[in-house]
Amino acid sequence: MDSERHELIAAVEGDIERLMADHIEKRPTWYAHDLINWEDGRSFVDEPWDESQCTISPEVREALVLNLLTEDNLPYYHFSIASQFPKDSAIGRWTRRWTAEENQHAIVIRDYLMISRNCDPVALEDDRMATISKGWDSPWTDPVDIFVYTSAQELATRVSHRNTGMKADDERAYEIMKRVAADENYHYIFYKGIVTAMMQHDPSACVQSMLKVYKNFDMPGTVVPKFRRRATYAARAEIYDLRIHAEKIIAPVLREWKIDKLEGLTPEADKDREALLAMPGELVERAEKLERRAVSKLGV
Repeated sequence: MDSERHELIAAVEGDIERLMADHIEKRPTWYAHDLINWEDGRSFVDEPWDESQCTISPEVREALVLNLLTEDNLPYYHFSIASQFPKDSAIGRWTRRWTAEENQHAIVIRDYLMISRNCDPVALEDDRMATISKGWDSPWTDPVDIFVYTSAQELATRVSHRNTGMKADDERAYEIMKRVAADENYHYIFYKGIVTAMMQHDPSACVQSMLKVYKNFDMPGTVVPKFRRRATYAARAEIYDLRIHAEKIIAPVLREWKIDKLEGLTPEADKDREALLAMPGELVERAEKLERRAVSKLGV
C-alpha cells in the first residue's frame, strides 16, 4: 500500500469506526438453527439420498448450491482483506466481525439443503472440498479497489440470494434466503459507506478504481466446480444474469454515488467517468445479444 493510500485509509478511519458501530446496532442478531425445520430430518445412512426426494426445481437447487459453495470459500475472502490492513485497525476488527456473520450464511443454507434433501450430500461435500482446495486469489490489493469491489460484490450477493429464495417456491427457503440477503445488504451499506467517505477525500481515485473494477468484475464463485453450468441455471431462472448485473448492481451504485455530478475530477478521471456512465447501457446491449442468441437456439 503506497503512502497516498495509507493517508486515505487514515483519513477515513473514523468513518469506518462509525459505520461499524452503526452496523452492530442495526443488524438483528439471528440464529441459523431457528430457521430450520429439524423435524424433517432423516438419516442419509438409513435412507440414502435420491433426486426424487427434492422439492424445489433443478435451477433453484443449482443456484442454492452455487451460493453455498461461494460462501464456503470464506477463508480466502477474509484473508484477501485482513492481509492488507493492520490487525488492530478499524477495518481489521470489522473484517473479523464480517467473517463471523458471513459464516452464518453457509451454516443455514447447508442445514436447509441437508434437512430438505434438496441436494446430493456426497456431491456437495466433494464440491466443497474441491472449492476450498482450489482457493481464491483476489486481484484487488489497493484499498480503494478492495472497497469498490466489496461494495458491488455484496450488492450482487444480496440480489442473488434474494432472487434464489423468491424463485424457490418453498416458504422455508424463502425465509432463509431473505434473512441472508438482508445480512448482505447490511454489509453492502458498510462497504458503500467506506467508498462514500473516500470520495470526499479523493473522488478521482475512486472513479478510476470503479472503472477498473467494474470492467474486470467477477464474482468469487467462479472457482466453484461446474460454475458455468450452475451460472447458466441461475440465469435461466432469472436469479442472476448479465442484465440483472447491469440494472440491479452497476447502474444503482453509480446513481447512489452521483457519479454524473461529481466535481473536481482530474482530466483522466473525468474521461474514466464517461466510460463508467456508459457501462450499464453497454452491458444491457450485451445481455440483449445473449438473449436473442438463446431465443434463436430454441427456434422461437
